[in-house]
Amino acid sequence: MHENDFFNEDLLCALAGVAGEDNVLMSEPMREHTTLKIGGPADVFVTPDTEQGLVATLDTCYRCDLPLTIVGNGSDLLVGDKGIRGVVVALGEGLSDITIDGTHVTAAAGALLSDVAAAAAEACLTGMEPISGIPGSVGGACYMNAGAYGACMADVLESVRVYKPARQLDDGTRGSGNIIEFDVDELNLGYRKSRIADDGFIVLSATFNLAPGNAAMIKADMDDYRQRREDKQPLDMPSAGSTFKRPEGYFAGKLIMDAGLRGHAVGGAQVSEKHCGFIVNADHATAADVDELIRHIQATVKDQFNVDLEPEVHRVGEFL
Repeated sequence: MHENDFFNEDLLCALAGVAGEDNVLMSEPMREHTTLKIGGPADVFVTPDTEQGLVATLDTCYRCDLPLTIVGNGSDLLVGDKGIRGVVVALGEGLSDITIDGTHVTAAAGALLSDVAAAAAEACLTGMEPISGIPGSVGGACYMNAGAYGACMADVLESVRVYKPARQLDDGTRGSGNIIEFDVDELNLGYRKSRIADDGFIVLSATFNLAPGNAAMIKADMDDYRQRREDKQPLDMPSAGSTFKRPEGYFAGKLIMDAGLRGHAVGGAQVSEKHCGFIVNADHATAADVDELIRHIQATVKDQFNVDLEPEVHRVGEFL
């Protein structure tokens, strides 16, 4: 583990006690947990496999004032080459339950959006087809109001249950966090933003309100969206999805292409030849490679078109 002052045997035992001993790893390489396949080690990597274990883990981290990073499928992350100090809590397979009640689909935060859409389709429920190919978890998708093909999470969400970290008490300590359910209209969902992100909430589960549909038509639509992704996006190479948010009045990929940056590389990081809106890990790229390439793209597009590109990819951890 990276040398620091955050951890001692008692704290590690406390985390193992609430999350499960097998669910606490030391110096876990984050490249194994991001779709870019990049990232140094997390000091402590915790994968709770129940909501109760997750809440107890979060309570422990906040009470002990431990640096905390939450990750889902790692599909929108650029983790620094020096890794992440403190605790990384991963919402994964153990927190991926999906239940259906009439037209309502409820999914735990670690469920993949694609799996939720597939379950909805099997139940002949329509509404999730455009976002069915987003390679993220429910928690991450709610956090950033993920979207694709003109649709977004705000279109299908009914409510979200979140963990609200406890405020610091008068004696300098923290109590336990609160679990709160918000209706969709309370979440301030906008383009790649939400109250969840603004207020530092952690998604526990989400409920989608869908509509009855025709099974064949739902499948045909999902197949069409999947084919569009395969045709236009570099799905065969590691990436973090769209690198930049869409600037108002423009498309990031077109600006990058028109700036002559198709295929431009820094180290092992490259602007995708297939879709210039993606940076791909073409050859053992480092986070420093991606970081430098992002800055070069931003500077070039700004110089040529006077447009500011804002990264959609989230930087976390320590960079060289």
